[in-house]
Amino acid sequence: MATTTQLRRAVTSSFLGSVIEYYDFLLYATASAVVFNKVFFSSLDPVVGTIASFGTFATGYLARPLGGVLFGHYGDLLGRKKMLVLTMSLMGVASFLIGLLPTYAQVGWLAPAGLVLLRVVQGISVGGEWGGAVLMSAEHATSRRGLWASFTNAGAPCGMVLSTAALTGTAALVGEQAFLAWGWRVPFLLSLVLLGIGLFVRTRVEETPVFKAAEKRTSAPLMDVLRNHPRTLLLGVGVGLSAFVAQSTLTTFVLAYGVQAGNSRQDILNALTLSSALAVLGILGWSAASDRFGRRPVVLAGAVLMAAFGFALFPLVDNGFIVLALVVGQAVLHPMMYGPLAALYSELFATGSRYTGASLGYQLAGLGAGLAPLLFAQVQVSAGTSAISFILAAFCLLTVLCTLALRETSRTSLTGDRSAQRGTGQLAGTPGADGAPA
Repeated sequence: MATTTQLRRAVTSSFLGSVIEYYDFLLYATASAVVFNKVFFSSLDPVVGTIASFGTFATGYLARPLGGVLFGHYGDLLGRKKMLVLTMSLMGVASFLIGLLPTYAQVGWLAPAGLVLLRVVQGISVGGEWGGAVLMSAEHATSRRGLWASFTNAGAPCGMVLSTAALTGTAALVGEQAFLAWGWRVPFLLSLVLLGIGLFVRTRVEETPVFKAAEKRTSAPLMDVLRNHPRTLLLGVGVGLSAFVAQSTLTTFVLAYGVQAGNSRQDILNALTLSSALAVLGILGWSAASDRFGRRPVVLAGAVLMAAFGFALFPLVDNGFIVLALVVGQAVLHPMMYGPLAALYSELFATGSRYTGASLGYQLAGLGAGLAPLLFAQVQVSAGTSAISFILAAFCLLTVLCTLALRETSRTSLTGDRSAQRGTGQLAGTPGADGAPA
C-alpha cells in the first residue's frame, strides 16, 4: 500500500510539476509569437522583430542542456527530490520577474537584455526539471513504466493549455490595447501562485526506492555518460530531435505563420488550446501502447507519419483549416514520437548516471524546439514553406535511423532485474540490485 501511495504521489507530483514548469516555459513561447516583438523589439521592422523575438525564445532551449548537466549531476549524487524542489523554485521566480520587466520604450536595450537573462534561467530550470520528474515516476513504478513516466510529458501540453488560456483570457478581458500595454504581464505574475501549489505537492513525495537502494554512486556522472555511453547518448538525441522540431513548429512557428496567412490570432490560439488538451490523451495513450508493443515501433510509426504530414501542414493553414492541422499534428502524430521518450531515456542509463544521461539526451534533442522557429522564419523568407516541410521530413528520417540503431528498451529493468518484463521491474532493494539496466 505504501508503494502504491508513493507511486501515486510521485506521478501526481511529476505531472503537476511539469504542468507548472511548462506553463512558465511555453507561456514565453506563445508570448514570443504574439507579444514580445511589439513590446521588447518595437524599434525593429515587424519581420525582423519576430525573428529577434524567436531568438530570445531559442536562448531558453540553448540553456536547457546546461540545466540537465548541472541538476543531473547533483540529482545523481544527492537525490532526485532535492533538485526538483530547486528547479521549480527557479522557474517560478524567473517567470514572475518577466512579468515585472520594463519595456523597450521605457529602458531601451536593458529590456531585451533582461528578457534574455531570465529566459536563460528558465531554460536551466526546465533542463533540470524534466529528468528528475521522469525518474520520480519511472523509479517508483513497478509496472507500466511507459505510462507512468509519460505523465511528465503530458504536463507539457497541459502547461500549453494553461498558458494559452491565460494569455487569451487576459486579452479578451482587457482588450488589445491594454493587453499590449500591461495585460500580458498578468499570466507571468500568476506563476508565483502556481509555484506555491507545486512546492506543497512536491515536498510530500519520498525519494525514489531505486536511488535509495543503489549501492554504487558515480562521482562524475557526466564523465561516465560521455566516456562509457557516447553512442547511446547520440542515438538518444537523434531519436528525440524530430519530436521537438515538430513540437515547436506546431506550437510556436505556426502561430506566427497562421496570422500572416490571414487567420485571426484568436482562432489560432483557440485551435492551439484544443489540440494541446487532446495531446494529453495522445501522449498517455501512445505511451501505454509502448508498454505493450515496445518503444521503437510507436516512435517509428510517429516519425514516418509526421514526415508525410509536414507536406500537408501549411496548405491546411493557408486554407483556413488551422484546427484540423493542429489537432492531427499535435494531438495524434506528435505524441507517438514524444510520449514514449520519457520511459525510453530513463531506460538507456544506469542509476548512478541516469539523471544526467536522460536529462542531457532529452535536452540536447530539445535544442531542435528552440532553433526550429528561428530557422523556419528565415527559411520562409528565402525559400517558402515547402522547404520547411522538407526540413521537417529530414529530421524525421534521422529519428527513424537512430531508433532502428537503438535496442528496444521496454524490457529493461531499472534495478538490474534481468528477468523483468515490459516496463516491469522489482522495487529497488532486491538483493544484488546494482542499478544497472539489463
